[in-house]
Formats: sequence, C-alpha cells, structure tokens
Amino acid sequence: MASLPLGIRFITSFTRDQCYRTFTLILTFLLYTAYHLSRKPISIVKSALHMNCSLTNEIELYSYKEHLVQAKLLGKPFSNDTWCSWEPFDKSNYKQLLGALDYSFLCAYAVGMYVSGIIGERLSIRLYLTFGMLSSGLFTALFGLGYFYNIHNLRYYIFIQVANGLVQTTGWPSVVACIGNWFGKGKRGLIMGIWNSHTSVGNILGSLIAGYWVSSCWGMSFIVPGIVVALMGVVCFLFLIEHPQDVKCILSHTRKPSKGLNGWNGFKQKSQLYQSSRSDSFIDPEQECFLKVSDGGISAKSNGLVTSHVVVSNERGNAPAAISFLGALRIPGVVEFSLCLLFAKLVSYTFLFWLPMYLANKEHFDAKKAGDLSTLFDVGGIIGGILAGLISDYTRKRATTCGVMLLLAAPTLYIFSAIGYMGLKTIIVMLIVCGALVNGPYALITTAVSADLGTHKSLTGNSKALSTVTAIIDGTGSIGAALGPLLAGLISPTGWNNVFYMLMMADAFAFLLLIRLVLRELHILGPKVDQTENGVAAIDGVWF
Repeated sequence: MASLPLGIRFITSFTRDQCYRTFTLILTFLLYTAYHLSRKPISIVKSALHMNCSLTNEIELYSYKEHLVQAKLLGKPFSNDTWCSWEPFDKSNYKQLLGALDYSFLCAYAVGMYVSGIIGERLSIRLYLTFGMLSSGLFTALFGLGYFYNIHNLRYYIFIQVANGLVQTTGWPSVVACIGNWFGKGKRGLIMGIWNSHTSVGNILGSLIAGYWVSSCWGMSFIVPGIVVALMGVVCFLFLIEHPQDVKCILSHTRKPSKGLNGWNGFKQKSQLYQSSRSDSFIDPEQECFLKVSDGGISAKSNGLVTSHVVVSNERGNAPAAISFLGALRIPGVVEFSLCLLFAKLVSYTFLFWLPMYLANKEHFDAKKAGDLSTLFDVGGIIGGILAGLISDYTRKRATTCGVMLLLAAPTLYIFSAIGYMGLKTIIVMLIVCGALVNGPYALITTAVSADLGTHKSLTGNSKALSTVTAIIDGTGSIGAALGPLLAGLISPTGWNNVFYMLMMADAFAFLLLIRLVLRELHILGPKVDQTENGVAAIDGVWF
C-alpha cells in the first residue's frame, strides 16, 4: 500500500477544530483587508483632484510639468489656473477642502463606532458584517461615479464620505469579536499581530489599485475597490462562522498560571494552598458572575472584601445580557489604552491620508509613484505589528511594548522631516522604519490589548462584552483619526515641518497616557493588594 503524499499527510494532521480556527482566521483577515482596501483610494486620488498649476511655486514645478503631459493625453482643455483640477477642489483652499473629506469620513466613523458596538453585540456578526460590506461597497463606488457623471458638488462627496464612515464601523468590532470567540490568550499578541497585517495589506492593495487608474480615470480608483468589498460581503454571508459552538467545536482555552510578581511568589503559593483546602462549595471570585441584567456590573462581597466585577454569561444559548457602556469603562486599562489610541491613531491616519500628497509635493513624484511609495509605510506597519505582538507575548508587558515604540517613533519622525530632499533609498528606509514604529502600538492596542481587556477574567470571555470594549477603544481612537488629517489640512499650508511637529507631540501624549500602566508593569508602582481576614488576596484585581 503506497504511503500518502506529504501534502495530504500535512493536511490530515490538523484536527477538525484546528481547520475551523484557521479558516476563520484567514476569512476575517480577508474581510477586513477589503474594508481597508476601500478606504485608501481617497489619499491616492487627492493629488488628481487638485493638480497644482502654479508656475511661481518652484517646489511644485515638476508636478506641474507632469500634469501638463497628463492633461494633453486626456484631451482636457487648457486653463492657466484650473484646467488640471477637479471642481470644487480647484480653489486656493483645496487642502482644507480635501481635509474636509477625510474629516467627514473619520468623524462619522468615530461617532458611529460607539453605536456600532452596542448594535453589533445584539445582532448576528455574520449578517451585520454582510450588511456593512455591501453598503460600504455601494458608497465607495458612488464616490467614483462622481467622475463619470461629472459631479462637482462638494456636498455630494461629503455625504458619501459620511455615509461610508458610518457603515464601515460594522467591521472592526465584529471581526475582533469573532476572533475572540475562536482564540484564547496563549500567543494572542503574535497571532493577532500577524492577523492585524490585514490593515496594511488592505492599504497596499488599495494604493496599487487606485494608483493604476489615478492618472487616467480616477473614478475607477473607487469603483473597483467598491466592487471588491461588496463581493467579500457575499463571501462573508456564505462562509463566516461566528462561534465554535455553531459547528459543535469545543476549543479549550487553558490559561497558564501567571508569572509571579516581585516578592509575591511565596504569598501566592500560600494562598493557593489555602484555597485548595477550602470546601468544594467555594466559588472562585474570578469565575462568579456578578452582572445584573440591568447593569454593567455589581459589587460582590466575599469574606468581608468588596470587589467590583463586570461579568456576563457566556452560555451561547442563554441570550446573555449585553454589557453596559459604563460597565465596560470600569474594566482596568480600558480608559488609558483608549486615550492612548486616540493619539496613536491620529498619527497613523495622518500618514494614511496625507503621505502620498506629502511625497508628491516635497519629493516631486507624480501621483502614481507617490501612491506606490506610500505603500512602504504600510509594509513597515506589518513588520511593526508583528514585532509588537511577539515582544509583548514574550515579555507579557503590552503597555511597556507600546510605550517604547512610541518613544522611538517621535525622534524618527523628526529625522524624516528634517532631512532635505532625500534619495530614493533613504525614502524607502525611512518609510519602513516610520511605519513600523507608528503602526506597531496602534496595531497592538486595537488587537491583542482590546481582546485582552474584552475577555477580562470577570467577563468570562463573552463576545458581547468583547464587541463593546473593542468599539470603545477603537471609537476613541477614531476621534484621533478624524482630528489628524483635519489638522494636517489646516497646518500644511504653513509648512510640512509643522505637520510633523504636531505628529511628534501626539506620540508624546500617547506615551504619557500609558505611564501609569508602564510603571505598574515594571513594578515601579507596587501592585494594589487587598487582603481578607482569611489570607486570600486580590492583586491588581487578580485573585490568588
């Protein structure tokens, strides 16, 4: 009897549960890649919406000549001022108008994210994602149709951006909740760091697709991504599995014992021996459910000690109560990481929406080349996200990992802005390094940190709580994402260096907001200990 081929043996070595987990990981990766793919075109098309024709501006002289050639090829009529721009973005305040497009999308996204988390936890993840992706595909394509139907009304484009921002909020809480259902905390940082590269992969694909048509027919730069995200919505409807129990999978998330805190190993051992000697009727406070249906949490008294827990049942068939907004905010670390993400995302999204125009203006690249080079920032983002996840898994210090990368990001941004007209090799290196340091903390907070907080001990891993926590963190971050491009549009007329100073200050604020958590992780601030009369204690909310 012939032996099985190596490929077949490799495939059959996986259990049924492992196959489902891998399939879910890959599918959710592709789904959110499509979301980001549809967000990127606007940053690429900006340089086509306003092709600066000023002969007096020496910095933009090269771009002017390039646009002359493009206009001749497209057969557009010549005009000394506005022939190469798309009305209404042909005015002198075009940067503010383009910034208004970004702000409309991101402001709607930030506001909608808070609502989306509440709605999403009460609906089917699969149906919610399908609706969001089909709607996003429609609005993305409608923006591109403005080119073919010769629409020059600013309110039309603003409306499309607002509507698209709202429906795009269906994506992130849903995919993170789905992944949280399927994966435990073991190597969450590394797994989600790799998985989170969908953001950068989507940006890269979106840049390449939009760049292909930007110089000839920029409307297609939106229509093609719109079709892609809509098709992925159909795939989501047909194939997404929300929860292991839906296919009768039982995935054990065995939690390894946590590493001892300095000076507390002996205490922990004594506490564990004490607990093991108690009667079987004793309920571990970590596992006890204290959540009322009407509230996000309730105080419980155990052996004279009052503790606050926010817990929901994770029985799939029991229709568990959704966690309240205030209940989610009481989870330790949610507020700090949310505010940190506000500033981290401000920096990341400023690069996302303005980097191609910065490269076109400062380095004299045409629209397509600037868009292609901007993808290197996202390549760095993939590297940074994976490194951040790997390091935080190894050190078990999420906040410290974010803090170190934020500290390194500020001087790197200064170097990037301070260098004059750089050669191509220098630009490539700086874009990759900046992308890694800027997107590393952003990726870690929105994935592993959100999942950790959304599956806090007292929450018993309930996906409904995870959806709300994820929405709070990413919604707060999206406020920064809305402010960053807007501020860049207002500041850039005074000089690109001032934009970079603003980004460096944002990184500094992001680090300062994590100081308390970093000091706690490094044991510079001692852990808060509450002892009961029987010797059982909770250290930073963790019971021993």
